[in-house]
This record gives sequence, structure tokens and C-alpha cells, in this order.
Amino acid sequence: MPVEDELSRLDATAQAELVRGGEVTATELVEAAISRIEATNDEVNAVIHPLFEEGLEVAEGDLPDGPFKGVPFLLKDLGAAFAGQPLHLGMGYLKERDFRAPVDTYLAERFRAAGLVTIGKTNCPELGILPTTEPRAYGPSRNPWNLGHSTGGSSGGSAAAVAAGMVPMAHANDGGGSIRIPAANCGLVGLKPSRQRTSEGPLAGDFMSGLTAELCVSRSVRDTAALLDAVHGPAPGDPYVAPPPERPYTEEVGADPGKLRIALWTETVIEQDADPEVVVAAQAAAAALEGCGHEIEQPDLSALQTIDMVEPFLVRWAAGQAATLDQLGMVGGAPIGPDDVEPLTWALAEIGRNRSAGEYLAAVGQHQVMSRMLAGVHESGFDLLLTPTLGEPPPALGSFDDSGSDPMEAFERAFLCGCFTAAFNATGQPAISLPLHWSEDGLPIGVQLVAPLGREDLLLRVASQLETAVPWADRFAPTFAAA
Repeated sequence: MPVEDELSRLDATAQAELVRGGEVTATELVEAAISRIEATNDEVNAVIHPLFEEGLEVAEGDLPDGPFKGVPFLLKDLGAAFAGQPLHLGMGYLKERDFRAPVDTYLAERFRAAGLVTIGKTNCPELGILPTTEPRAYGPSRNPWNLGHSTGGSSGGSAAAVAAGMVPMAHANDGGGSIRIPAANCGLVGLKPSRQRTSEGPLAGDFMSGLTAELCVSRSVRDTAALLDAVHGPAPGDPYVAPPPERPYTEEVGADPGKLRIALWTETVIEQDADPEVVVAAQAAAAALEGCGHEIEQPDLSALQTIDMVEPFLVRWAAGQAATLDQLGMVGGAPIGPDDVEPLTWALAEIGRNRSAGEYLAAVGQHQVMSRMLAGVHESGFDLLLTPTLGEPPPALGSFDDSGSDPMEAFERAFLCGCFTAAFNATGQPAISLPLHWSEDGLPIGVQLVAPLGREDLLLRVASQLETAVPWADRFAPTFAAA
């Protein structure tokens, strides 16, 4: 059996190969991951619900013969869940009531069928609202690359756990950048699939009318592709489905994408400009793609800036918080008031209650206009878009304080983080963040590729090509569980 410091550096595919080859057992993999969590979690605060005994029992039993048989895994404490396990959504309200998931979600069932062994749940901001993971209920998760900086959000606990070597990949979901932003901040791969590529059932259909998507953060493109193969596809009662792939996603890894025409886009859709360092990262990625034989252009996309991105997103997001608090109040047995949640959560819910049904439909309509405009960019001959993932390097912890007189200032502060990601939640397009750049002070800076709806295959081909051209597999955070 490899020593633990070797295991911590292997991706999930490599760990599963060890199990299939009889070199390690699932129990040994899980025990090693538990040891790494125990050694490192006090520093990064990634895992908030240890499920070690339960995970060991699963590992010692008859595991499904899936692609990740025996590989230790973590679920984000928001979204996919197993019945009876804690589900607090970053909320003190649910933590105080020790709320438990009522059912297995379809996605959690597919994770289990893939052979993954869940050994804990990870930290997230309250209701996944902010692009940082600093909930009052559980405290901040810390970036393994620099403990004073944000992991990103809302899948920041999952990203911190993978970046710190606790597990090779972890569950994540994305309503405005919540897979891609933590992946970028923590030096990981983060694919937001096409809308409804993975099921949100049985308790949700298309949450916030399709803004959200679920998958993972990982260390390698091949892990992301293999997990997508294992979990994609419709489930009973889904309101609609993404177009099926032509072949398994794992076959796209290493496949030749041909010569592509790629649009470089570094202008934000907000009043602030992107930080020069993230622009440099995108430009360096463009140069790497040119080196791979692709054609890079910087077309005039100023027409996109004529669409108000912020207000429609606020209307839809705020409506989601209002509906969620009402539903959780019924589940919790008591209406949720302003003292039960963080100030920003309450402020957003109040906005959601004060907007009309007509305003909500108008917001959806505006996003559909943006979807058609971006589809037009692809129809004009651009296969992919290339952008920074965030508009800034990973911010310091404490940058999103909502305790002042106007809690919405924290939400507005988040615009620079999400200015390149949220648009593709609105359009439903697949987008992937890749760890292609590091700042002078050693912080990861992600670069995003965006494909037409349903074209994860194209993203995975090009991501795999970049993984070879600009490799990151041997880069490990200073805070890393190597023992």
C-alpha cells in the first residue's frame, strides 16, 4: 500500500485504480482520508459534519462497482444529500434544530452508485448566497494556499478540503459561480454543467427556475469527466433535460478538439473593471491555446454590456431566498424571522417578497435575451469563450461583511467575484474553471472556458489539452494533508 502522503497526491481516478488492482482496500483509502481530515481540518475548517463511522461501515461493506469504487468523498452541506444526515445549509436556524435530510436526493444516489464513500459534509455560506464561505453558524473556511484568504463560495468548504488533500474531489453546486469561484480560488478544476445536466430531484425541479447546477470540484479533468459520466441524465419528474452527449465524457479527455475559434472576453458587465492580474491570467491562457493550434480573437462584445445583468439576477436570486425561508420555516416548525438568519439573507428575502410576479417574469425574460445574444456569439463562429473566472484574485477573509447599516453592501461587493460566472447561470451554458495561473504572492487564479449549451464534450477536450500544456497536477497548497 502506498504511504498516505502518496495517496493524498493521487486524483480520484488513480485511487480507484488502486482499489480495482487490489493494492489498497476501500477501508484503507477511507481511513487515510479520515486521518488527513483530522490532521488539517482545524486549520482550514472545511468539514463541518464528520461522518467517519458511517463512511467506514460503507467502505467495509459491499460497494457498487462504479468508476470510483472505494474513493472517499465529501458532500457540500447544501444540495445533494442522504436521508438522515445533517443538512444545515449554512444556517444557524437549522443547526439549532439539528435538521436532517428527509430523503436521498437523486444525485446523492448516483454518487453512491459510482462507488464513492461519503465521509463528511462541507462548510458553505448561509443558503449559498455569497462567493465566500464564512457562515456565522460554522465560521470561515480558510484557503489552503493562504489561510487569510477566502476559499470562495458557496462550495468553499469542498474546495478547501480538496485543495488541502483531504479527499481527491468533493460535491459542489453553482447558482452564480459557486463551483467555479471556489475552484479558481483554491487551484482546482470546477465544471458547471449545462442546465439540468444533473437532476436536482426529488425535492427540487429547477431551483430558481434553472440558475443552479451540481457536480464537483476536483484535481483533474479526467475525474470531472468520469463523475459527469456517472451522474448525468434525467430522473423521474425532472421538468426538462439537457441534450444527451454523443459518447461518454471520459472519451473526450485527450481527444483532439481540432482547431477552434475562441473569443477572449475580459470586459466585465458591471461598472468595475477586472483586476489586471486576472486579465493577465486570461491572456496567458489565450497564448497557451494559440500554442495548441487554436485561433484567439477579441471581438467586440460591447452589446452584451447593454443588458442589465445585475437587476434581473437580483430579482431571481432574492425570490429564491424568500421562497426558501418560507419553506424552511414550515419544515422547522416556526416562521423564520430576521433574528434567525444573517442580515444579508433577510435583506434578500425582503427584496424577493417585495418584487412582483411580473417583475420576476421580466427578469427571466431579460436573461433569455442575454442567452440569445450569447448564442449568437457562438453562431457567428466562436466555438468557445475564454474569460477570467473571477474579476479579482482570491479576496481576504472578512471582505464580505454584512453587519453594517446596509447588508446589501456585502452582496454588491460580490459583483466583482461573480462578474464572469453568473451570466452563464442565467444562460444555462456549461463553463469550466481551470487552475492555469498563480499570482506573485502564490494565490491561484482561475481561467474560465464557456461552451454552447450541451457542449461539455468540447470543454473537456480543450480542458484536457490545457492540462497537458499548462500542467497543475504537481502544485500543492502550503497547507496540505500529506500525512
